[in-house]
Amino acid sequence: MSEWTIGIIGGSGLYAVDALEDPQWIAVDTPWGKPSDELLIGRLDGVKFVFLPRHGRGHRLSPSGVNYRANIDAMKRAGCTDLVAISAVGSLQEELAPGRFVVVDQFIDRTVARDSSFFGNGMVAHVSMAEPVCPRLSSFAAAAAEAAGAEVSKGGTYLAMEGPQFSSRAESELYRQWGCDVIGMSGMPEAKLAREAELPYALVGMVTDYDCWRAGEDAVEVQAIIAQLMANAGTARKLVAELAAALPQERAPSPIDTNLDTALITAPEARDRALLAKLDLVCGRVLKAQL
Repeated sequence: MSEWTIGIIGGSGLYAVDALEDPQWIAVDTPWGKPSDELLIGRLDGVKFVFLPRHGRGHRLSPSGVNYRANIDAMKRAGCTDLVAISAVGSLQEELAPGRFVVVDQFIDRTVARDSSFFGNGMVAHVSMAEPVCPRLSSFAAAAAEAAGAEVSKGGTYLAMEGPQFSSRAESELYRQWGCDVIGMSGMPEAKLAREAELPYALVGMVTDYDCWRAGEDAVEVQAIIAQLMANAGTARKLVAELAAALPQERAPSPIDTNLDTALITAPEARDRALLAKLDLVCGRVLKAQL
C-alpha cells in the first residue's frame, strides 16, 4: 500500500487548479527537454496533486509542439503514481453532445510527427497497449465527473489526429465508420508514454463541439469551441476536487506499476549507456531489479 499522488494533465481551457492547498509552481528538468510548463503542486483533502497545463499557461504550444516525453518524465519525477488527463474533444456521435464528458477506454493513433516512445535503438522495449487506460483510475474519474455535475459516458474510442487543422468532412465520416466516438489532438502519444513510464492513465474527454460530419451544419470554429471550453473548465475543476474526496486513503498496487518487467528486450551487453542514462526514472526500477 502507498499514498496517491495524482497527476492532472490539463488540456485546452484548463491551465490551473485553483482549489489546491499550499500551491506552488516548480520547475522540473528532464533528460528529454523542457516540459510544457512548470508543475503546480499542492493538496486537496490530504491527497497530493501535481498539475501540468499540457499546452502551457496562455496556450503557447500546439498539439504537435508539446514535448510529451518531457511532460510524462516530469510528472514521474514529481512523484506521480497515477495520471488523469482532462482534454477537450470533438464528438463523432450524435448522443455525445457538447458539454458531455467521455471517459475514454480505447484509442486509434493517427499522429505522425511526434516522438512516441522513450525507448529506441540501444534499449528496445515493447509494452502492451491492448487496454490503454487504467480501469481503476478511469472508474474513479468517471464517478468524480458525475459528482461534479457532468453528464458522463463511460467508455469510448478516441481518434488522435495530428492537427493543428480540424478534420475534413471525409475524414470525419471515415472515423465514424471506424467506430470512433470522440476526436482530439493530444491523447497520443501521451497514453503510450504513460504506459512506458509505468503510470496508470485515464483520459476524460470534455466534448466542446460536434466534428464536421453533421450534414447542413457549419464547420468547427475556434470561437464556439472556446465558449464551450470555458463552460467545461469549471466542471473539470470540480471533478478534481471530487476525485480527491473519493479516493481510498491508501493506494493498492496496480499491475501497470510493474508492466516493464516483461517489456525490455535488448540484452544487457547491447544496451546503449547514453539512452539508459535518459531512462533513469522511466525504467530505473526494472533495471535495478535486473542487477
